[in-house]
Amino acid sequence: MAESSGSSWRKAGFAGAAIGVLAAGAAAGVAVERLTVGRSVRQKARLALDATGPYGDLRGTPGRVVADDGTVLHYEVDEVEADAPAARRRRLFGRREPAPVTVVFSHGYCLNQDSWHFQRAALRGLVRTVHWDQRSHGRSGHGVSQTGPDGAPVSIDLLGRDLKAVLDAAAPEGPLVLVGHSMGGMTVMALAAQYPELIRDRVVGVALVGTSAGKLGEVTYGLPIAGVNAVRRVLPGVLRALGSQAELVERGRRATADLFAGLIKKYSFASKDVDPAVARFAERMIESTPIDVVAAFYPAFAEHDKATALAAFGELPVLALAGDNDLVTPSSHTEAIAALLPDAELVIVPDAGHLVMLEHPEAVTDRLADLLVRAGAVPAGERFRTR
Repeated sequence: MAESSGSSWRKAGFAGAAIGVLAAGAAAGVAVERLTVGRSVRQKARLALDATGPYGDLRGTPGRVVADDGTVLHYEVDEVEADAPAARRRRLFGRREPAPVTVVFSHGYCLNQDSWHFQRAALRGLVRTVHWDQRSHGRSGHGVSQTGPDGAPVSIDLLGRDLKAVLDAAAPEGPLVLVGHSMGGMTVMALAAQYPELIRDRVVGVALVGTSAGKLGEVTYGLPIAGVNAVRRVLPGVLRALGSQAELVERGRRATADLFAGLIKKYSFASKDVDPAVARFAERMIESTPIDVVAAFYPAFAEHDKATALAAFGELPVLALAGDNDLVTPSSHTEAIAALLPDAELVIVPDAGHLVMLEHPEAVTDRLADLLVRAGAVPAGERFRTR
């Protein structure tokens, strides 16, 4: 009996590790250094990075809004500061002053608002920004409609309505620039599909980062197609089973932390010299997502299809940006978005993976600043310079 229990625990542990990383877009593969560096050394390194890591500590004025199913959503607002450093303003916008606009950042699956740390730091005090946590992520409450034995899976349309609730509370008037990464980009598309009048009347720019308008069922995560298809057939049922044994799976996921970290690194970043503190920062965000949340959100991606919703952005300045080696939402999906929006600026960042805004933050921040200029959020006139 003990042997059987131990075997089940080990299976759940490895399944929990693999499924947890799938939530951020991982499937298999472990970084080579995990095989050559002692486990105790890695544990000490993680503790040191947790104690000194400078990322994810930016906080704004907090607010809460209740979604249409009763879920409490957490958001934070960074207001414009009159005494913001002039040098930083010039770095982003030359000598021009940002006009009144609110930039709203939506994060991806199994992340939270802190995933925009570098962009938030760059714009902080210069432009009004809103950062929010998707339901069941970060500081937001667990999705009410996903709670209990009869809980319903999440839909991307539901996330679009969540974003509308956040906008109504945090930015009820004035021009908007919408920025979304991965699931956050899909959330922006769902907002456009359901509230086209909002896009028409108030949105002046859109940034879609490492995201997709559909056909996610064709993504192979860099694995042989036959194996991926086999996994897809059984994964929904496996996720439901693991979600019902969340405590057991979370213990197993912690026990397999080394595998978990290696998978996150492989599927989040492409460059070999990623700052270890940044890699650990991403790992902490992803590992904090409970397995039942992973299970509730997963089916939404196979059903996601918002290509027609992109037409709402046809008259707007749009940035479509992705890493060239994104294994989760491949750059071909961003190219497909740009093909449907011929006036969009298409940017494929070299040597970058799925978490491009953490891996190459300046490249993303500079393009966002450029988008603000094109959107009229910064007065026209002087030639734009970012350096």
